[in-house]
Amino acid sequence: MQAASTPPQNQPRPDERVLIRSMLDIETFESVAIESRLAGALSTYDVLRESAKRHPDAIALTALVEGGGAEVERRLTYSDLMRNVNRAANAFVQLGIGSEDVISYLLPNLPETHYTFWGGEAAGIVNPINWYLEPVQIAEIMNAAGTKVLVAAGSARFPDVWEKVRAVRPLVPTLRAVIQVGQGGSPDGALDFAELLAAQPDDRLISGRIIRGGDIAAYFHTGGTTGAPKLASHTHFNEVVDGLMAKTALDLTRDDTLLCGLPMFHVNAMVITGIASFMAASQVVLVGSTGYRNKTAVKSFWKIVESTKASAFSAVPSVYSSLLNEPIGDHRVGSLRYGLCGAAPMSVELFRRFEATTGIKILEAYGLTESTCLSTANPRDGERKIGSIGLRAPYQRMKAAILDENMQFVRDCAVDEVGSLLIQGPNVFPGYKQEAHNKNVWAAPGWLNTGDLGRQDADGYFWLAGRLKELIIRGGHNIDPAIIEEAMLAHPFVNGAAAVGKPDAYAGELPVVFVTLKPGAVVDAAALLDHARRAVPERAAVPVEVFVLDGLPLTAVGKIFKPQLRYDATRFVFEKVARECCGDRVQYQVQVGPHPKTGTAAIVSLEGSADTDREEIERVLGEALAAFHVPCTIQWR
Repeated sequence: MQAASTPPQNQPRPDERVLIRSMLDIETFESVAIESRLAGALSTYDVLRESAKRHPDAIALTALVEGGGAEVERRLTYSDLMRNVNRAANAFVQLGIGSEDVISYLLPNLPETHYTFWGGEAAGIVNPINWYLEPVQIAEIMNAAGTKVLVAAGSARFPDVWEKVRAVRPLVPTLRAVIQVGQGGSPDGALDFAELLAAQPDDRLISGRIIRGGDIAAYFHTGGTTGAPKLASHTHFNEVVDGLMAKTALDLTRDDTLLCGLPMFHVNAMVITGIASFMAASQVVLVGSTGYRNKTAVKSFWKIVESTKASAFSAVPSVYSSLLNEPIGDHRVGSLRYGLCGAAPMSVELFRRFEATTGIKILEAYGLTESTCLSTANPRDGERKIGSIGLRAPYQRMKAAILDENMQFVRDCAVDEVGSLLIQGPNVFPGYKQEAHNKNVWAAPGWLNTGDLGRQDADGYFWLAGRLKELIIRGGHNIDPAIIEEAMLAHPFVNGAAAVGKPDAYAGELPVVFVTLKPGAVVDAAALLDHARRAVPERAAVPVEVFVLDGLPLTAVGKIFKPQLRYDATRFVFEKVARECCGDRVQYQVQVGPHPKTGTAAIVSLEGSADTDREEIERVLGEALAAFHVPCTIQWR
């Protein structure tokens, strides 16, 4: 007779290891129904409970001391984590939270953030909020979610967060209770998180709730930071399935230790260094409360890898760029199996420099909040195609397609033909909380339009070729251009405004804005930039440049044609690089426009005298331009 903990015969074990090397491996893995692979764990609570049952003494979370050093502040086993998740869930229920009620949080990367997120999902619906946003934006998100309970970082350690809480409270009429983490006492009438948890049982859910896979687990804010907030709904099944996809694609095991330096209001932190890691019974190390935003954490990165024996980490291109400035030295970092890069495209030059300098393998991947997190990844054990976003994740379908003017499906693309990237699968969200945002989301029944352009090659690898959606991605942070445009239009002399991203070797993209002036108005770009610094409510969204034009490019129906502005912004960047590299030695001309495979491409034409060292100029200029994620051809006239 089989023990209760043994999976039925012919059923995969939860800790089964599968190596993904090609599309054939993905298709073989999919021959087993996903429900069988999940072994009945259809909610995030089920996953945590199963891992605590199977590996009670394995380390689940390690929190490093503030400041980013390698010293340990706290360490929790899987049984510790489960007990605190139960306590948090029960505390929320005691405060009146039901399965359809919302708990928002403004929390940095702390163990308590995990208790809040997973305990909140066991009690109701969780709404993580970027605590760097301004109070008005935070209140808009909470009102859109219908927040009843807010959990926030304590005033002593994070005074800026608590000042925002004070400003937000009167703006959210549905808010019943505010809980403070890490403070002690009850300032401003707030409840103390530790005291609430200490009063609750830790071995069960007092609600007796049976969580179903289709129940809404979380609302993640996406699509920028202005106007009516877009809240992407995640079901429990979405998160569990994407956890399984990520665990399989990234080959996570109980022996792995993952560094978490991305913010825990983002899906990457909560899926890759959250449910996927917990499903594998891996250890997650919180690299300080502010993660990679803490310069000390970046400077101590290789020391942290050595002391924790980290085997993987996830970061955005700007972090990889920063790490190149921190020599490994004598630190032993052989435990690192790979680094995962997503959220923004990585330039081929940065990819090659990082791997050549550190010897550490990079896995480029792709995902979006609407697909829960991970959608594609280059295979760890197969061919990695530099510049591609890899193979689709198991159980998720993906294709490039041609859409009509109403963004509806017309036909599938041929091999290497650029089209709109569509995805379908159990990780794809059911839609935005507000029905108004669901227009044109689905290109065909069940097929989500990602808003990205791309192609699929003959081996099944996907390649991005630009964006249809207008988000600016600065170091992995999504910026809605409307937040910049609205601020510029508030200037009394501005008649029109359009914000786009310009390529940047460090951050991937930086926001710039093109404006037109009202008839007779006179104001220079410097004054408009000063206005932007005062008027744009989010620091990361403040444009780095303002360009004043006589007119903005328009489509046939009178809409602003932003692709042309992105081409112009790229051209300005490349002209500056050419000027810095070539000086007066040669004449140069830069052309930027659409490309059938890459979306955007540049041509730099050079002209010099007979004694010009063409080879040297081409080498220096080529190396400088390679730092940007824009294919470029250098030619001589």
